[in-house]
Amino acid sequence: MQARGYRRAMSAHSSEELEAIQAVVDRVSSYQDGAPEGTVARELGDGFAEAGVEVSDEEVTRLASAIESEHGGVDAATILG
Repeated sequence: MQARGYRRAMSAHSSEELEAIQAVVDRVSSYQDGAPEGTVARELGDGFAEAGVEVSDEEVTRLASAIESEHGGVDAATILG
């Protein structure tokens, strides 16, 4: 039984998948500052495909938006919930 007032965010991704996702996010974040619109999402998609991790279009969009707005470290697990 869950304690009252306590909610744990559940991710659709395993811890191994989140590690791979974070690695791609870190790589793309490091060189995408000021990139043309759409580049970050495209690079994330390419990186996830290379890593063999399935990430929905909506998740890619959320991650890309976070990278573009944060201009720095983005925690993929937090963004994906």
